Amino acid sequence: MSYISWTEGASLAPLTSWRIGGPCRAFAEPRSPEQVTAARREAERRGWPVILIGGGTNLLVADEGYPGLVIRYAGREHRLEVSGSTATVRVGAGAALTQIARTTARVGWAGLAWAEGIPGTVGGAVVGNAGAYGGEIAGSLESLEIVQPDGTREEWFAERMDYSYRSSILKGRDPAGPAVVAAHFRLQRDDPAQLAAELDRIAAARRSTTPGGPSAGSVFRNPPGQPAGKLIDDAGCKGMRYGRAAVSMVHANHIINEGGALARDVLTLIEAVRARVRDAFGIVLELEVELVGFGQGQRDGNASD
Repeated sequence: MSYISWTEGASLAPLTSWRIGGPCRAFAEPRSPEQVTAARREAERRGWPVILIGGGTNLLVADEGYPGLVIRYAGREHRLEVSGSTATVRVGAGAALTQIARTTARVGWAGLAWAEGIPGTVGGAVVGNAGAYGGEIAGSLESLEIVQPDGTREEWFAERMDYSYRSSILKGRDPAGPAVVAAHFRLQRDDPAQLAAELDRIAAARRSTTPGGPSAGSVFRNPPGQPAGKLIDDAGCKGMRYGRAAVSMVHANHIINEGGALARDVLTLIEAVRARVRDAFGIVLELEVELVGFGQGQRDGNASD
């Protein structure tokens, strides 16, 4: 592990969009599948648990932090292979999803414009089936490259991911399972001007509904046929707060860190919102965000974003 960039006792707060969380035992940013394998083997030798993260955009990390190795894959390269009116772009799992959406649209390739403004990495998006504005990873992904703990590299077709709403076969997997290192997306030739206009439209729509301040986006999954944000709003939860955490007045499914919020503040507020919606509508909201370091069985494995 000596040739991998890693830090003992690194704070996880700067690695999450909520800007919340304590330290980890060690933090590594491998840039190749071989380095991912080396990091895992070193953690196993030391008896540490392991978690793989992406951009940290859907993580709530405990105030006590995480007692093991946190791995964030840093490979960000991308390569476009054109075949007539179609193309495939291979992207390293550490690349920012929104940047790839912009880059491909700028040169006239459609298929990822819906991802404009979505935070997080390609790897996290692939694991969590990220989506917005009528599109999602499941509709664009052709295949992905994974590395097994023993160092074996495999290419999986998208069908193997068993995608559903914000979920896949890899979401919540055991730390001994595979790590995503690259993804291949299908693209179609289109007018760059029209794609640019589509990006602008989506960006404007996102700005109008996205609150300011550190948050993790949507806290709860949408129940079938019902936006979670509307249920939370109708239950009178907008503006609720605990400590330095508050339910946004702009979008009720966002909880904002108003400055100095603790993970326990956010978790307390999550449970209060869940209780109000349950009491008002008989619906138990499921978390879309991932919990890290809160005890056995709560995300001591792989976090999607």
